Amino acid sequence: MAWPWLSCLLLLTLMVSVEANVAPTFSGNMTRVNLPEDLPVGSEAFWLVAQDQDQDSLTYGISGQYAYFFTVTPATGEVKLASPLDYETLYLFAVTISVSDSHNNPVRKEMQVIVEDRNDNAPVFQNSGFSTSINETLPVGSLVFSVLAKDQDTGSAGAVVYSIEQVIPSNGESQHLFRIFPNGSIVLNGSLSYNNKSAFYQLELRACDSGGLYNNVFTIQCSSPVFLSISVVDQPDLDPQFIREFYSATVAEDTPQGTSVLKVEAVDSDKGINDPVIYSISNSTRPGWFAIKSDGVIMVNGSLDREQLLEEDEEVKVQVMATETKPNIYGQEAKVSIWVTLTVTDVNDHQPEFYNCSLLACTFTPQEAQVNFTGYVNEHASTRIPIDNLTMVVYDPDKGNNGTFLLSLGGPDAEAFSVSPERAAGSSDVQVLVRAPAMVDYERKTVMLVQVMAIDSVSGNSSVALVTIHLRDINDHRPTFPHSLYNIRVWEHSANGTVVTNSIHAFDPDTGEGGRITYSLLPGNGAEIFKVDPDSGMVTVRNSVLLDREKQAEYYLTLQATDGENLSASTTLHIILLDINDNWPVVSGSYNIFVQEEDGDVLISLQAQDNDQPNTNNSRLHFSLLPGPYSHNFSVGPDTGILRNLGPLDREAIEPTLGGRIVLTVLVADCGMPVLSTGVNVTINVEDINDNLPIFNQSIYSFSVKERDPGKLVGVVKAWDADQTEANNRISFSLTGSGANNFLLQGLVLESGGAGGFLRLPADVSLDYETQASFYLTLSAENPDPHGKEARAQVLVAVEDVNDEPPTLDSASLQGIRVAENGSQHGLVAELVPQDVDTMAQLEVQLVNTICTKAGVNVGSLCYGWFSVLANGSVVINQSEAIDYETCDLVTLVVRANDLTTDPRFQAYSDNGSLAITIEDTNDNAPYFLPDNKTFVIIPELVVPNQQVASVQARDNDSGNNGAILFSILQVDFIAKDGAMIPFQGFFRVSTSSEANLFIGNIELVTNLDSTLQGTYQVTVQAQDRPSVGPAQEAKITLNLFTVDQSYRVRLQFSMNKEEVGANMEEITAALVQATRTTVYVVSIQDIESTVRARGRSYLDAYFVFSNGSALTLDELSVMIRNDQDSLTQLLQLGLVVLGSQESQESDLPKLLTNVIIGLGVALLLIIVIMTTALMCTRKSYSRKLRATKAAKEARRTAPGVMPSVSAIPGTNMYTTERANPVLNLPTKDLSFESQSSSSDLDHMSLNSLDDNSVDVEKNEEKIKKEPTHSPTEQDGEPLSVVLSGRKTGTGGQQEKLSFTNAGLDTTDL
Repeated sequence: MAWPWLSCLLLLTLMVSVEANVAPTFSGNMTRVNLPEDLPVGSEAFWLVAQDQDQDSLTYGISGQYAYFFTVTPATGEVKLASPLDYETLYLFAVTISVSDSHNNPVRKEMQVIVEDRNDNAPVFQNSGFSTSINETLPVGSLVFSVLAKDQDTGSAGAVVYSIEQVIPSNGESQHLFRIFPNGSIVLNGSLSYNNKSAFYQLELRACDSGGLYNNVFTIQCSSPVFLSISVVDQPDLDPQFIREFYSATVAEDTPQGTSVLKVEAVDSDKGINDPVIYSISNSTRPGWFAIKSDGVIMVNGSLDREQLLEEDEEVKVQVMATETKPNIYGQEAKVSIWVTLTVTDVNDHQPEFYNCSLLACTFTPQEAQVNFTGYVNEHASTRIPIDNLTMVVYDPDKGNNGTFLLSLGGPDAEAFSVSPERAAGSSDVQVLVRAPAMVDYERKTVMLVQVMAIDSVSGNSSVALVTIHLRDINDHRPTFPHSLYNIRVWEHSANGTVVTNSIHAFDPDTGEGGRITYSLLPGNGAEIFKVDPDSGMVTVRNSVLLDREKQAEYYLTLQATDGENLSASTTLHIILLDINDNWPVVSGSYNIFVQEEDGDVLISLQAQDNDQPNTNNSRLHFSLLPGPYSHNFSVGPDTGILRNLGPLDREAIEPTLGGRIVLTVLVADCGMPVLSTGVNVTINVEDINDNLPIFNQSIYSFSVKERDPGKLVGVVKAWDADQTEANNRISFSLTGSGANNFLLQGLVLESGGAGGFLRLPADVSLDYETQASFYLTLSAENPDPHGKEARAQVLVAVEDVNDEPPTLDSASLQGIRVAENGSQHGLVAELVPQDVDTMAQLEVQLVNTICTKAGVNVGSLCYGWFSVLANGSVVINQSEAIDYETCDLVTLVVRANDLTTDPRFQAYSDNGSLAITIEDTNDNAPYFLPDNKTFVIIPELVVPNQQVASVQARDNDSGNNGAILFSILQVDFIAKDGAMIPFQGFFRVSTSSEANLFIGNIELVTNLDSTLQGTYQVTVQAQDRPSVGPAQEAKITLNLFTVDQSYRVRLQFSMNKEEVGANMEEITAALVQATRTTVYVVSIQDIESTVRARGRSYLDAYFVFSNGSALTLDELSVMIRNDQDSLTQLLQLGLVVLGSQESQESDLPKLLTNVIIGLGVALLLIIVIMTTALMCTRKSYSRKLRATKAAKEARRTAPGVMPSVSAIPGTNMYTTERANPVLNLPTKDLSFESQSSSSDLDHMSLNSLDDNSVDVEKNEEKIKKEPTHSPTEQDGEPLSVVLSGRKTGTGGQQEKLSFTNAGLDTTDL
């Protein structure tokens, strides 16, 4: 019965077991993927990620219509691109992804693949050939042509921008003649000209997109250039143009009408049109003289007269108009004009004629022509004197000899005159000259007549002019006066214009100008005082002021009479001045006397005179005393001028301000009419005598003074003396009594007769209230009286008490205190105690300064306002929250005590005291991390436990334990490339170190990392301070540690061993960094085993990592090294031969081992075959040796560097020019490194026939053994190569290395 139950239980267990295996599920983000269309084929496209709760092995796959785009690695889910993407062809498609755990049905899911556009297309013009024609008058800004280019890309990569690359003809003007707009419209940007610029233009156009990403590089794609041909069509927009710039011709003035003179010619400036031109005369300086035919011939059209063109340089200007037969583009006539100069030559068709004008002003009009002329001349004029007022010109308008004529005289008086010139041409002034002066006599004949004849020297034609000559009389008499001397009297200072005489006249019998008389005074004595009328001869006063009898009483003047011909005569005028009362009396000297009061007398004789005529009333004088304040004390004699005092004089009776000086005024007057007088001052100085005593203004003086006030003024005393002189009223003071030696009495003159006494303390004496409170003194005043009399007064001085001691501060109250920062304390923190010994002192405490320091360094005013000092000495916190230990750790308050009632003369302040307030730190600042732009990269296979992989730096502004930081790791998460987050614990630790105030957290690896994981480790680091009191503060930071898995490991093969590669590691790394701009992490350097057929002797495994954590793949590394030719060259020189990944190279090893095993089996079979055929081959050995010997000889004869025209000899190591072995006909495989490498590349080494390389083996070996030994690393040469190397070099000097030796298969092995 138990078996059925057991069977049920097993069945149930099996069912539960089956149901427990859950099918895998795709991640939630496996619904859509975005791929750029420029993703290279073979590159990683995305990963298929699924989760299986049973941890079964998963197999991934892709199916569907578009599955051919991808290949998937079933075991890992890595999806690579198998076929190139094209956004323009297919920008969206779907594939079916599947995953299977081998237990359940495959799970399928549709995934949308979105192809992202990249700038992989250049714009394409819709047409390739463009041409157009435009008129040359096309306005600027007009459309010329439109082009269109399309770009299949989207966004800015598909936005087309057009440009004009070049304009042909290429000159500075045409480069900007056209402009292209963003829409492809080409417009005219300047003016065209078919004739002056160009008739054809060719524009090179290009279209570029606005740029976009292509292969992760911002790229701008441009089209191939296209060309636009523009033909300029000529338009009739230009006027015709004469073929010559100037036309001129000559024609005689008697030329018949209709005679041709000149032909002009014009052409159309529009070369592409060339319209016919017709001619006409549009203007002329002589209308009607000339005409023009339709063919441009100018002919005579009327009578010509050269003489009408004299003012026009004998030229006729004709304006010829050339007009095109068709209108221009504006509907107007196209025409041009030019002035033609026609010169008219002369013929003899005129006779000389006379004109009444001057030559320069003559216009030779018929109105000016005249035959009767008039002139004047003085009688008996000298020979060749011309006739006056005769303006005669002879003019013949003909030119040259035709205008030459002869001049001569005729008539009744022709013998007395001559003519000039006698021969002239064209025109000339004519003068009639005196020839016989004796015949020109006014008394015999007043009018004379002559004829002037002008005869043409060629034709003989003549003209005659009559000249009437009037004779002028000359002056031959002088003026005369009736008397040679005239006596005249006149009053002095007569008014200007007063007539002195008008009865003196001269006489001249001549008439006209010769008989007209003019009067004048000759220079001399008095000429500036008098003047004469030039016509009447009346003499008057010129200057009344200078007419002064007292200066000069008589004058002698010379009066001259002159006729109109400057003949003159003179007479003398004697002028006597009469006196008038015009002078004031003049007092001689000054009068200033001194006389003593009481006993002195005054006796003064005044001296005066009058300059008027002596012994007349005008000069007789009279003296009188004018009224004044003191004139009643004196008298003066009216005729004698003696001044006397009438009684004794008293100095004190005189006004004190006068200083004893009396000024009297005496009037001195003459007796003339009018009366003239002069006043004179007489000064009488009354001298003072000492006849008065001093008097005090007070009998008792009361003063007070403060103690300890040296030099202080106590009071002022005053006294007066009635005497008016300093010698008599000078007062001196003296002081007597108990304590009088404590005072000084300084006298001072206050005013006349008064004196003051300043009672003061000496500068070195101060009174003490406690010693003596008052002083009683006697004051005396006296003057220099020989009798010794004086005046006295009493002086009382009271001493006042003062506050004169400075306050102090109690030193105990200045002990330092401590205050915590950041509002920890409030209110009163200290009490300052002021002291003063004075009884009336009123004290207060003052804050003088605040000193802020941090670590002993003054930090300025940062702590101002934290504390206040009250007047009663209380120190209180003013800004508790502002107190900051990190800003200032010591506040020093400089204070002092002040006595408000201290006497201003004494110090009211105490010495400064300092109160030190130490600021205590609190934990008020959290740690903070310092910014660091480093990127941390982890290569799992390179890092080992205890190795540092990252670091952080932090600070804390607190001090002591409050600022000490301890780092810790809070959390570690791994973010995979698919976005999945995996928590990790215990993989990292952090150690803390410090330098000064900087704390450093070094993050170290605890255990090995999984090198297959791809993603980023996010490490959250905490910085926490360690306060003694209160809670700790902290800060956090998350670091990204980027991992680089083994798929990015790259292997580089070198032709050198690992020791040589290691020695050159610094140069190799520098070249790789320069080419890739990455950080190079070297994993290992190893030699390649000799059993492995490789192209290098050693390899270097490394990672190439960017600063953002991404790394280079093999393909990317290869591209970047190829793009940097300098680095590539350097790496090749350092022995680089092959680039490859570790897997690709390691995967060849199993295959190689398999091939070796198979090869060994095949070798056993071959040995049997070889043994069988050995005998057969023996007889062929000799023939092989002969062929090898011939090959060696042939190689020796071949010059190095010379490539034979035929294939190389079989059995040698020579290559053809295509670097192929001629025996096997195998071309080399080039990875672009081998051509520059010096290594022995296995793929390029020859594969020689072993049978044909077995020549003279023993002999070659013996030679090798006899050679001297070299370093252990030096290899023996292959025998045939040694033979070849022994050839003589060619003419070039050096032997070129054109052979490659296969180190594995050579004749040495035989």
